[in-house]
Amino acid sequence: MQPLIIQSLTEEERAHVLPMLRSAQWVEVGGRDAIYKEFVFKDFNQAFGFMSRVALRAEKMDHHPEWFNVYNKVQITLSTHDCGGLSQRDVSLATFIDQVSLM
Repeated sequence: MQPLIIQSLTEEERAHVLPMLRSAQWVEVGGRDAIYKEFVFKDFNQAFGFMSRVALRAEKMDHHPEWFNVYNKVQITLSTHDCGGLSQRDVSLATFIDQVSLM
């Protein structure tokens, strides 16, 4: 069985998904092909619960975010290291992250 090859988003895919991600407050990271968003919660418990839900999904996807947490703030950067930039995995995980941030 051959390993799954992860591909960067095509220009057409980018033209479709980047405006959607921007409208959800994801921003493109300068100097690299990645997206970033900061989440602020009521307290540490809410932030940690959010991170736990994201971690479980990320593990199932075998796609792990770069993140940083201090108390109620979680900063997330998404990029697919296997292809050196944004892939459909990042779009899927960003969509999930936005959904669970509202819980």
